Amino acid sequence: MYFTETEGSVLDRPETLLGDGDHEKFAHYAPKHEIDASWLNGTPVKALCGKEWIPTRDPEKFPVCPTCKEIFQSLPDSAE
Repeated sequence: MYFTETEGSVLDRPETLLGDGDHEKFAHYAPKHEIDASWLNGTPVKALCGKEWIPTRDPEKFPVCPTCKEIFQSLPDSAE
């Protein structure tokens, strides 16, 4: 799942979560360019919910993270 960053947008993000809880069971929203770079370089990506991970699985096989979805829908110009 992807979202488009807008110039000047600021999000208050929770602390980074490193493998805690059920976050591994969800697909997370993060900037597309960061996900693309992660696939190429293996660098971690930070989701809207604060989850930090290296994408390795098909996000279409997982339900969307409810926290990411809520934050994404609150952004101006969110299209889902």
